[in-house]
Amino acid sequence: MSKIIGMRAGQLAKAADVNVETLRYYERRGLLPEPPRQASGYRIYPESSIDRLKFIKGAQALGFTLEEILDLLNMRLDTDANRTDVRKRAREKVNHIQEKIRALQEMEHALNQLISQCHGDGSAADCPILEAIPSFGTKDIDNEV
Repeated sequence: MSKIIGMRAGQLAKAADVNVETLRYYERRGLLPEPPRQASGYRIYPESSIDRLKFIKGAQALGFTLEEILDLLNMRLDTDANRTDVRKRAREKVNHIQEKIRALQEMEHALNQLISQCHGDGSAADCPILEAIPSFGTKDIDNEV
């Protein structure tokens, strides 16, 4: 039997600066291929897994969801995919980020208005900020972020 070359989950997690449970989660989500196992049952990940994990973490840092990251990973392997396809995904992400920024700015504006209505003295029971908060639950501001 030939020796399998690679690293165990703990070694990979350390090399990619992620948690071992993150590896298993990525496997379940299809982001990281399930590695072969040694006779002892240990999973042995190929060295290329480090780069894949760094790609995943980098894409997350840019705001891509795991679903979007899987799409990007698949594009790397798809000979029919081209740079225009990748650029389109990046543009869609920028548009989504801009929508989030607008929603956050609306929240900031609303909170600043509430702050200006509260002079800061007296009982919290009749604070205009606390009294106004329930009316914002119907505006779905938090679902936009």
